[in-house]
Amino acid sequence: MAQKDYKLWLQYDKKTEVELLSKYLSDVQGIVSLENSATSKIASNELEVGLSEMFGKTISLKSKVEGDKNIIIGSKEVLSSDIQKEIGNFDQINDEGFIIKSISIKNKNQIVITGKKEVGVLYGVYHFLRLVQMNKSIKNLNIVDSPKTNIRILNHWDNLDRTVERGYAGFSLWNWQKLPDFIDQRYIDYARANASIGINGTVLTNVNANALILTPQYLEKVEALANVFRPYGIKVYLTARFSAPIEIGGLKTADPKDAAVANWWKNKAKEIYKRIPDFGGFLVKANSEGQPGPQNYGRDHVDGANMLADAVAPFGGVIMWRAFVYSEHDANDRAKQAYAEFVPYDGKFKDNVIVQVKNGAIDFQPREPFHPMFGAMPKTPLMIEFQITQEYLGFSTHLVFLPKLFQEVLESDTYQKGKGSTVAKVIDGSITKTKLTGIAGVSNIGNDLNWTGHPFAQANWYGFGRLAWNPELDSEVIADEWLRCTFSNNENFIKPVKAMMMESREAVVNYMTPLGLHHIMDTGHHYGPGPWVSNLSRPEWNPVYYHKADKNGLGFDRSKTGTNATAQYAPEVAKIFDTLETCPEKDLLWFHHVSWDYKLKNGQTLWNGLALKYQEGVNQVAAMQKVWNTTEKYVDEDRFKEVQMLLEIQYKEAKWWRDACLLYFQQYSGKELPVGVEKPTQSLDYFQSLKFPFAPGN
Repeated sequence: MAQKDYKLWLQYDKKTEVELLSKYLSDVQGIVSLENSATSKIASNELEVGLSEMFGKTISLKSKVEGDKNIIIGSKEVLSSDIQKEIGNFDQINDEGFIIKSISIKNKNQIVITGKKEVGVLYGVYHFLRLVQMNKSIKNLNIVDSPKTNIRILNHWDNLDRTVERGYAGFSLWNWQKLPDFIDQRYIDYARANASIGINGTVLTNVNANALILTPQYLEKVEALANVFRPYGIKVYLTARFSAPIEIGGLKTADPKDAAVANWWKNKAKEIYKRIPDFGGFLVKANSEGQPGPQNYGRDHVDGANMLADAVAPFGGVIMWRAFVYSEHDANDRAKQAYAEFVPYDGKFKDNVIVQVKNGAIDFQPREPFHPMFGAMPKTPLMIEFQITQEYLGFSTHLVFLPKLFQEVLESDTYQKGKGSTVAKVIDGSITKTKLTGIAGVSNIGNDLNWTGHPFAQANWYGFGRLAWNPELDSEVIADEWLRCTFSNNENFIKPVKAMMMESREAVVNYMTPLGLHHIMDTGHHYGPGPWVSNLSRPEWNPVYYHKADKNGLGFDRSKTGTNATAQYAPEVAKIFDTLETCPEKDLLWFHHVSWDYKLKNGQTLWNGLALKYQEGVNQVAAMQKVWNTTEKYVDEDRFKEVQMLLEIQYKEAKWWRDACLLYFQQYSGKELPVGVEKPTQSLDYFQSLKFPFAPGN
């Protein structure tokens, strides 16, 4: 049944184990909702539907507490004083947090799901339903949980014509032509899915922005979406094109120091907030990859961001200003440019500006060391930007569990305030004490029936939400939750498939960019390998710029003998990255140009080690296929076949990556492939001649 794909991790499958079911039924007799707002109706309906489906019997909703074994839901202010007393200290949670507690009132056992605000109750309901989906006990509950970041947001790179930049799951969800009057059920299901994992914001439009979204004609449509999302605790944000005052405002300039320009933005903000009182604010990509910005007028990022910040400040709005900048006029190593441009501005941005920094210094690669800006701007709120859509990781045809990548970055130690200053602690504000905190993920969602183009890509959306809520969560815990809710609680399924997911990201690194290689994919569409590409107008758009293969070796020297990018890290980190002996091998070619004969830690030469890594990646995909083929009895036929076909594509493409890259690099190393690496069946000329007019997302 194709419907299973659409339901994501909210499957609510009927419990079949008799003993487990009777335990649940003895613990839950009814649901009591103490509030009557749109949000509380969503929460009570979700509980009623979810439990009734899982228990195979109607668990009905009551308006007041009668008898025992009820689930009582309501925010603090509507709880009776005796229940409040049993719950205890509400100061343990923030405004979005929740408490789930088993209590006894007048000798009657009840489960209470509460929070300071109704949205916290909603999050608590989804948490409770997840426990039941995972067959966990609901006896003696005492769960206290709050999100560790304020802004947990999806960035949709959706264009107004419904194409999606770097989108691999169909067209945009937002049907601008039918809005505002036609509310697609998908908008509601989208909000529900996000609320279930604690996501509280969505940027509807591409960072490569179109000023039209700020015209009344479109704002009316945005308002309709905001009305759908509001009860789910989700705020709407838009991308602001910096040149909008010229393009739609009739002004001659967009100079942030020009009074008429500042005034135009103030009036625009007023107009938006009149329609959408809880509008979140603007995400801005400025002076990057040809986008207009303050530098067009001899101004800087602070001038631009603060001018916009003033416009939304009276309404409580924020400006998310992207630090993804690099210029063809800057001969500096591209990896150094964002740091060089932003760190001098530390402490100069207004309080409602948060600087959005990609997880690594180049661009969402299969593996990058953490961005040196994390921890280097203690007076400025920084939000991390991850890419959930797999622009550089095989699109939605490759099975890659990205929370493993996210966790690797979040756990990295910046040492900016001594040992233990992890990226997670920088972005949740616990090190910097910044009030404004956030995590952004570039969405992988489109209008495909299964939302994300690959059944397992749903785990990346899910895992992003869970890590945005708590950046210190373990990715293996996330994989376990997702598999149990999405497919099955059967241990014979969970164990091998979870192991496969946990290895999947390393497999991709191995067959695409092992040992610190990066940005060697084909040009423009980024589909498949292109280490030979050298004809693009800007040097830093070309793969040859990044791998620097020659007869002496391979890799980009960013140590102090090279571009000295290592100096942008704290001294403890710089010292590790700076020498061949101490640099982790996973980052070796990111920081060093290494001789083909250099001995790796396993005793292999760089050339042999590189070739064996490419082969290992291919072998890992073959192993994933083997694992998946054993799961047929635990998975519905549709999803089983879907994943099977996609893994076959991934296996073919892993071999393509291996063969094309090794043939290309072999010209420079002049060495034979080591034993254990399969010989390519095609020539380098063949791989270089391939064209892909059908590559999506461009």
